[in-house]
Order: sequence, then structure tokens, then C-alpha cells
Amino acid sequence: MNKKWLALIAISLFGLQASSQTLFTYGKYAVDAGEFMRAYNKNNAQPATSKEAGIREYLNLYINSRLKIRHAYDKGFDTLPNVKNEVVAFRSQVIDNYMTDPEILKRLTTEAFDRSQKDIHVAHIFISFRNPEGRADSAETSRKLAAVLARLKKGEDFEKVAEESSEDPSAKYNRGDIGYITVFTLPYEMENLVYGTPVNSYSTVLKSKTGYHIFKNLGERKAVGKIKAQQILLAIPPNADESTKANLGRLADSLYKRLQAGDPFGKMANEFSNDYISAVNGGTMPDISVGQYDPVFEQHLWGLPKDGAFSTPFQTSHGWHIVKRISLKPVVTTAGDANNEEELQQRITTDGRWKTSKEYVYQKVKLKPGFRRGKLPADQLFAYTDSVLDAKPAGVGRNIKGSDVVFNIGDSAYRVSDWIFYSQAYRYKSDGSGIKPYADLLDEYSNVAMYNYYHDHLEEYNPVFRSQMNEFAEGNLIFEVMQEEIWNKDQSDTLALKALYEKNKAKYTWKESADGVIFFCADKAIASTIYDEIKKNPLSWRSVQDKYSEKLIADSARYEWTQFPNLNNAAPTAGQITNPLVNDNDNTASFAWIAKVYPDPAPRSFAEARSQVVNDYQAVIESKLIEELKKKYPVKVNEKVLATLIK
Repeated sequence: MNKKWLALIAISLFGLQASSQTLFTYGKYAVDAGEFMRAYNKNNAQPATSKEAGIREYLNLYINSRLKIRHAYDKGFDTLPNVKNEVVAFRSQVIDNYMTDPEILKRLTTEAFDRSQKDIHVAHIFISFRNPEGRADSAETSRKLAAVLARLKKGEDFEKVAEESSEDPSAKYNRGDIGYITVFTLPYEMENLVYGTPVNSYSTVLKSKTGYHIFKNLGERKAVGKIKAQQILLAIPPNADESTKANLGRLADSLYKRLQAGDPFGKMANEFSNDYISAVNGGTMPDISVGQYDPVFEQHLWGLPKDGAFSTPFQTSHGWHIVKRISLKPVVTTAGDANNEEELQQRITTDGRWKTSKEYVYQKVKLKPGFRRGKLPADQLFAYTDSVLDAKPAGVGRNIKGSDVVFNIGDSAYRVSDWIFYSQAYRYKSDGSGIKPYADLLDEYSNVAMYNYYHDHLEEYNPVFRSQMNEFAEGNLIFEVMQEEIWNKDQSDTLALKALYEKNKAKYTWKESADGVIFFCADKAIASTIYDEIKKNPLSWRSVQDKYSEKLIADSARYEWTQFPNLNNAAPTAGQITNPLVNDNDNTASFAWIAKVYPDPAPRSFAEARSQVVNDYQAVIESKLIEELKKKYPVKVNEKVLATLIK
């Protein structure tokens, strides 16, 4: 593991925290200024007359929330099954969004952006693990590789060596030249090798599943981006004779002349092109990035000087082509561009480089809480495994027990019985070619265990995830307090509600108001239809509601004038139907029918004022609860620290 990586991980786990200042205490509990300001900046969207007024107002709300949360813990609300289940369910819903470690994602995004700024012209030598008969032949492969390396070290021309020794079939005619590549063109391991190789130098040897690879950096250029193009392809059939090939060449020339004469490219592609996927779209291809197609094809395509230009006919191994440039999409050169970063990250998370992120996770777990192999000798463990899974003699593994420890992650022991269970389920190779070597399987099992540990303890590694989980859990606790201590009480205490109403009767009055029906429609079109029907006979609004029940909600009540849609501060008249008001965000629409107008303010009855009375009663109960909690947990605000936040 690179020392730079270890340092990065260590800093993320054990880095020094900025010294915190206590903003306030409640009882024996303290809240630092940083915690408060994070909440303030995230949640305080209400404008205030001044910064000081806004902070002080939010501080009062924040103190009250901390008191309610502490009260919830005192009451044991955090242990209620419904509360615990909701937290578990929420965690399972959001955790996948956070398993992408922000540090490694940022590093990979920066790396991908930097690489996207240039294209590299590459040549390639490939030595296969298999001989011409298709059998694996490690001795012959090693001999061929040694011979190639010896020639390169002597200074022989890379392209000549590729032409004569590379087992990539295309090397016979392109001398190993695979054209330009850019970020995401090659598998990540190969990309790393290419971008780490200086111009006019060749790389170290890379071992893949199929053989050995050596690359040469033939040159670099500023990235050209992507291109939108059309093509006409006249494919050469397999085993075509020279006469057939010549006829296709002549057809390509005739099509080119027709294009020069003004025939539409799309029409010609639709009629003649053998690229049947693009032909149905007039030859239009998906955006093309560097390294996607044959180098000859890309050379002609990127050589087109302007939008609308088309090439002369040219030949590749696929056939004859004529290409037309539609538009050019230059590479984004601004680091931190939000749309570009999102696109890069989508590619990263579906790319082989994402394995790097798991390696990063393994190293985090190895540092904290720590990974330790058990003392079991590998040969004994594997012999015992054979005896269990394949009924072979246990031999040196005869003394192994299921309770023996294979490895530990922190205080958690992973035992032989766990290893056997995993081995039985995952011992076979995914390609069906046999059984994995036990050493590889044990490494795989160790990595799976570390990844699962990281998943189950993500709050310890990811402060953003921890913050979101805490916020959700504490929000649930506040809900339980409000439900238990306030909302459930006000609904049933009718006597208390009526007493509050009588005490503040003058407060509960109607402003200018009217009896009416407000119609809430699913969209603008249905609103127009319903409006026409209501206009014909307003008194039949209930039957209209039944008729359009899936797309209409009609609410009949007494409303203050300001509550009716589209009155525009004008006084309504009895029988008036307001024009539909369309919500531009979701295309819903509403309008109203005014049945009777009350132009003068009037007192509300208890029934009419009940919702307002309930709100006021809840505020009274909540105020009493906060008062009691402040007695139990005296609040002390550090005004000096608060003053630094206000500045």
C-alpha cells in the first residue's frame, strides 16, 4: 500500500480536530459552537431583520430541540420498537449513497478529470498465455515475453517488434498502433500504465487474465473531447473476393459524388448503410469519444474541419466508410464543474477503478479497529476444509475445531465454522472453470468481512453519514415527544380548549370572508373541463366531484378572501367563479365558486376557530414542557462565544 494512501487514511481517521468552543450547556450536557452553526446554516432559511436576530431566534429553537431530545432519552423513547425499526429502515434506504467513500471518490474524480485533459497516442504489444492451439503454455509465454523485452532493451523499434511478435491480430497491419486513448478508454490498470509512461517510452509489463501487455506512449495532445457524427458503412462480407471488394469501393465513390451533388446524408445512410443501428436514424451515431473505434476511422472523423463536413470514402477492416461531422463537444477544462464531475463520478462507479475504493475500505478497517490473522496454519485450515467439503482425510487438519479463530476484526472473531459456511457458498469460480484456490478464497472472505464491517459501522468512518443518521434519529425522538406530550393531549381535552377559546375570544375572528367551494384539479386540462361544467350549474358541484373523483378534490367551507385562488385582492361577489390558477411547478390548478359573501369582520364560533385554538393550546403545553425541562436541565449560554458567531 502506497505510503501516501496510508497517510491519507490515517489523517481521515485520527486527524486532529479543531478545538471546539462550548456555546451553551443544559444540565451536564454541552453543545459546541460548530455543531450549532452547522444546524443553523443547514436549516435556517427564514429571513431575519439582522444576523444577530436570526442567530438568537434559531438558538432558542435549537436549545428547545436539545431539551426535547434529552427528555425523549429520559423517557426511553429511543428504545421503542417503532422508533428503532424506523431508524434501521432509514439506514438501509440511504446507506448505499454513502458507501462511496468521499475521500477516494474525490481522489478518483480529480484523477479522471486530469487525465481527461489529454489524449495519448498508444502502441501495444500483447503476449497471450495460450499457444496457437488454444492451450495454456506458461513456459512458451515466458520465453516469448523475455525475447520481446530483450529486443526492446536493445533499442529496437517498438512498432517493428509489435508487428513481428505481438499476438494481437491487428498488429500485423497496424504495427501495434491502436491510436489515441483518453480516460475510460482502457481498463483502469492499463490506463494507469499508459498515463504513467513518458512520451517516446515504453511501459513496464502488465499481466492480465489473458496475457502480458506492454504499451508505448507515441505522443500526446490536448484532449479533443467528443464528436457527434453520421456514417455510411458499406460492410465487406466475410470471405469476400476481390471483385466484391472492388464493387463496394465503386459504390462508395458513387455515393460520395451524390453527397457532393447535394443528396441528403441521412437519406443515403438510411438507404445504403450496413450499420443497421445507426442507419434507421439517418446514420447518426451516439457521441464518439477517443479510442472507441478503429484508428483509421477516428483519424478521418477527427480530421473533418467543421460541422457539416463529410469525408471522402475510406476503408477499414470493417468496410468502406463515409463520415459526416454533426457537432463537436469540447472537453470540459474547468476543474470543479458540477455537471462534469457528476458525469465523471457516474463513469467511475461503473468502472474497474471502483475496485480501488474497496481496497481503500479494507485499509481503513485494518487501521481501525484492526485486522489480525489467527494462529491457525494455512495448510491445516485448508486440509480441514477439504475434509468437510469434499470428505477427504483431514490429515494435518484433524485437530482443527469449528470454534477456532481464523481472523479478528476488532473484537469480532471470525471462526472456522464461518469460514466453512462461506467456502461452501463461494468456492466455485464465476466462469464455471473450477474451484478457487483456498488462499485466494481466504483473501476474498477476509475482504468481504472487512467490507461488511465497514458497512455495519459506517457511522464511525463517515461523519456526513453519521450526521444524517443522528439527525433522523433525533427528529424521530422529537416527534415522539410531541406526540406523547402535546398532540395526543390537545385532541381529547375539549374543556381546556373551550376555556382557552373563551379566554381569548376576541382573538378568534373572521376577516372579510365567504362561503364557497375550492376545486383542486390534477392538471390544467382537467381544470378547464371542470371549470366549464361548474360554470353551467355551480350547485351540482358534488356530482362533478363524484364524476372526476380521481382528478379532483373539492373543499366546501367558509374561507377568508385571501384564501381563494385568483381573487387578486378584489372583493368577491356571490355566484362568482374565479379563473383557474395554474401551479407552474407541477401543472396542478385550482379555482373557486363563491356562494355567499361576508364583507365585515365577525367572531368565529368555537367550531370555526377550533384549529386555531388547538394550535394555541399546543403552544401553551409546549411552553410548559420547555419550562419544566429548563428547570431539570438549566440552560447557560456563553455570550462571549455567541458574540463571535454574530460578528
